[in-house]
Amino acid sequence: MSDVPRSIVIDDIATLVTNDPSRGRGAVGEVRDAALVVEDGRVAWSGPRAQAPAADARIDAAGRCVIPGFVDSHSHIVFAGDRSREFAARMSGQPYSAGGIRTTVAATREASDADLLAGARRLLREARAQGTTTLEVKSGYGLTVADEERCLAVAARVTDEVTFLGAHVVAPEYADDPQGYVDLVTGPMLEACAPHARWIDVFCERGAFDEDASRRVLTAGTERGLLPRVHGNQLGPGPGVRLAVELGAASVDHCTHLEPADVDALAQAAARPEPTVATLLPGVDFSTRQPYPDARALIDAGALVALASDCNPGSCFTSSLAFCVAVAVRDTGMTPDEAVWAATAGGARALRRTDVGHLAPGARADLVLLDAPNHLYLAYRPGVPQVAAVWKDGELVSGRP
Repeated sequence: MSDVPRSIVIDDIATLVTNDPSRGRGAVGEVRDAALVVEDGRVAWSGPRAQAPAADARIDAAGRCVIPGFVDSHSHIVFAGDRSREFAARMSGQPYSAGGIRTTVAATREASDADLLAGARRLLREARAQGTTTLEVKSGYGLTVADEERCLAVAARVTDEVTFLGAHVVAPEYADDPQGYVDLVTGPMLEACAPHARWIDVFCERGAFDEDASRRVLTAGTERGLLPRVHGNQLGPGPGVRLAVELGAASVDHCTHLEPADVDALAQAAARPEPTVATLLPGVDFSTRQPYPDARALIDAGALVALASDCNPGSCFTSSLAFCVAVAVRDTGMTPDEAVWAATAGGARALRRTDVGHLAPGARADLVLLDAPNHLYLAYRPGVPQVAAVWKDGELVSGRP
């Protein structure tokens, strides 16, 4: 007979963030003096502590806060090499452009599969220790058929949320023939890579792919069964948001430079059964000294907003969504509640997932115990380690209660 308890109650929770307004106060469904029951890897019950049902075992939260695990819907953790000197140059006044991606492409092509997997696993452990329980991972640093396919195969060993980003920048071999590279991406590369991925993405930006090329890439991917998402409006105004909404993409990521029509389009798309989410990446703007996106304008207009890390070696080498929450509150106009929702439930919406990002009954038991009395501390105490323990599917994967 197994000694593993079938059900566990996490008791004496000072503040429980459920992200279910029917279960508590506000958009984050905040319950004070709460408890949560986990059974068979799922949330079986959550609510006021006095009403908690019996369970086989008990964990004492000791008056601390429990939130859903962070859902990081945008990362690039399969890579090799180092771009710290590029970062230092930016901090000395050199402007950011997408050209540095090619430096990582060269290093990634030279790396072995084992080295790429070891690096991805290291960053996954790092993210998990900081509260991330769901992580999307893109390719985009191979840019040949063979290298993109192997990067996706590595990504699929660390997550189920895998994105084909062959259209990151034009491969150096095609510098004089960008149309030929689009032919490659939408033909042999897509054919080889689609079996390893759920999503297809494109960097719709100056210095990368224009609107026509981006539409062609996304249309080819959807015809092959992949779901679209877009990098857009990072370096300046452009067609990325408009294209994402037109094609029903799950998200358009960055959204740093938006015009009123872009905000209106995202607000209208939020009302769709399958909305297009504006995923903000404030860590990038912090690391590149770009302007911050106007989250306040998006939220007030009715758009759905997510926060993600964009963990990558060039423009944002952080895996900490807690850091991104703090920056979003400080510099994008979000309230602490809005930022925590965006980094959990918002990320789930950007991945079109209903099983993560909240702690209502039936959800995956992906949760974080903060060494703080409430979730406001994520922005209130920036830079301070506050994650005491992390559970994924009901199993303790980092820290200890």
